[in-house]
Amino acid sequence: MRDIKMDLLNVEILTDRLRLKPVSMAYKEEIFSEFTETITTYMCPQSPQHISEIEAFIERAIVDLEKGSDLILVILKKDSQEFLGCAGLHGMLGKTPEFGIWLKKAAHGYKYGLEAIRGIKSWAEQNLDCEYFLYPVDRANIASRKIPEALGGKVVREYEHKKTNGNILYLLEYCLNRS
Repeated sequence: MRDIKMDLLNVEILTDRLRLKPVSMAYKEEIFSEFTETITTYMCPQSPQHISEIEAFIERAIVDLEKGSDLILVILKKDSQEFLGCAGLHGMLGKTPEFGIWLKKAAHGYKYGLEAIRGIKSWAEQNLDCEYFLYPVDRANIASRKIPEALGGKVVREYEHKKTNGNILYLLEYCLNRS
């Protein structure tokens, strides 16, 4: 594995339409307003009740960037720098890092999620020594399931996860091989 610990705070991933860069406090207001209950329906985290929850998330993300364990990025439109959401690659110190992503409601339906994950996967294949990637998604979240499926992912595990609000997620864990 290359030494990525010092690079993560300065990583920038460019795709045809997107710019992905490390999360920072500059985006706390947009994350807070867009990470709504609707967006988190199929996600483990709950929508925040106060902006301090987003500030704590960003602080933890920066620590993880510094440690080299997680790459937490904001997704921006390349042309306008409009904030679209967040994406990440978690568990990068292990052999099977895990993708995560969310997009604000207004960004749904444009395939930004697929483009962002494809960009992160390409970056990871060039910079990490991993065996394969994981992508967990609730089985009812058809739009999000299309992302790993478009990248050749196969379901390798199914399990339940209880959210803090008591709701149950029925997760499919996709395996995405290196290209």
